[in-house]
Amino acid sequence: MFVLSEGPILHADLDAFYASVEQRDDPALRGRPVIVGAGVVLAASYEARARGVRTAMNGRQARALCPEAIVVQPRMSAYSAASKAVFEVFRDTTPLVEGVSIDEAFLDVGGLRAIAGTPAVIAAGLRRAVADRVGLPITVGVARTKFLAKVASGVAKPDGLLVVPHERELDFLHPLPIERLWGVGKVTSAKLRSHGIRTVGQVAGFDVRELVSFLGPAAARHIHALAHNRDPRPVQVGRRRRSIGAQRALGSRRRTPGELDVVAAELVDRLARRLRQAERTCRTVTLRLRFADYTRATRSLTVPRPTTSTEVLLATARTLLAAALPLILDRGLTLLGLSLSNLDNSGPHQMELPFAGPDLSTLDTTLDAVRTRFGTASVTRATLLGHAPLVKIVAGTVMRSTGRR
Repeated sequence: MFVLSEGPILHADLDAFYASVEQRDDPALRGRPVIVGAGVVLAASYEARARGVRTAMNGRQARALCPEAIVVQPRMSAYSAASKAVFEVFRDTTPLVEGVSIDEAFLDVGGLRAIAGTPAVIAAGLRRAVADRVGLPITVGVARTKFLAKVASGVAKPDGLLVVPHERELDFLHPLPIERLWGVGKVTSAKLRSHGIRTVGQVAGFDVRELVSFLGPAAARHIHALAHNRDPRPVQVGRRRRSIGAQRALGSRRRTPGELDVVAAELVDRLARRLRQAERTCRTVTLRLRFADYTRATRSLTVPRPTTSTEVLLATARTLLAAALPLILDRGLTLLGLSLSNLDNSGPHQMELPFAGPDLSTLDTTLDAVRTRFGTASVTRATLLGHAPLVKIVAGTVMRSTGRR
């Protein structure tokens, strides 16, 4: 019986995604260290990473490590467009695509051997297609499980391709450091290393009962299984997100409560529109904070009924922000984020009494339609508006004059 020795799962991961888009769009940035984001590093090119710059690093620290770096402001619309183009390549390769984030996905190509070749051949073609059609570098790992395919792509970065044959899986996996195991962060790594465990192979060699004694049952069984490359999860097509979020880096300058409210309103407007476009509802709003001393905090609130209303979500976010304000003023804030969770499919739901009053859902959908047709900046809140020569007040918002009818 003929047995495949590679695949069938590909893990495709764009390299330094935001920075690569900037280098693609501006030839002057190619081959030079690029940092996306001034207050906090959202992405760094590999030229900047070689100098020690890392994602989520304070911007001042990053510039100290790499003074010659070129710092650019993030362009989320450009990154979203590039992601959509790359995912079109993925879906042209196989219908079995599971998006993990804006810049990575798992693909199952196990049924394509007769028409497209081996997984290694398909992966090579995928990389060429992304380079030719989107102009971005991408790394692909090929393996029998999702876990090992992701590890392979991580080892192959940047702009590489690594195939792990079935018969060499443990030979490849076991010499790697324990941090390559999913779920092994700083705390778990420190516990393992304190017991002399430094490689994946050493985890595999431990009795799982010993691991349970200092990691707990869930974590111990999870990493022990991965150390043996036991990962039965299939590529899940059409899996819907359990949450959506957005954040804003604030830099080191102290912000007033009014300025923080403006940021929260901007994030809510963005997230509420995404929620409605995805035809989802949400019940829980979570506020995420990062302080000047690099500590973090979260606060969440669940509303009584599922909603897509911008005003309901904004009121909830403002409640959370007001409650956290004493902590913010005391410690300083460098990042503010919001996420929406407890998501469900949008559909008929029980209306609340009284029924009289303005139909805010109609206002939301009308504003969504205007932004879709004329751009996201065509309608905005007065508090978010800088200086414009001509504005029109529309339903409590401000519309820039575009000259179009």
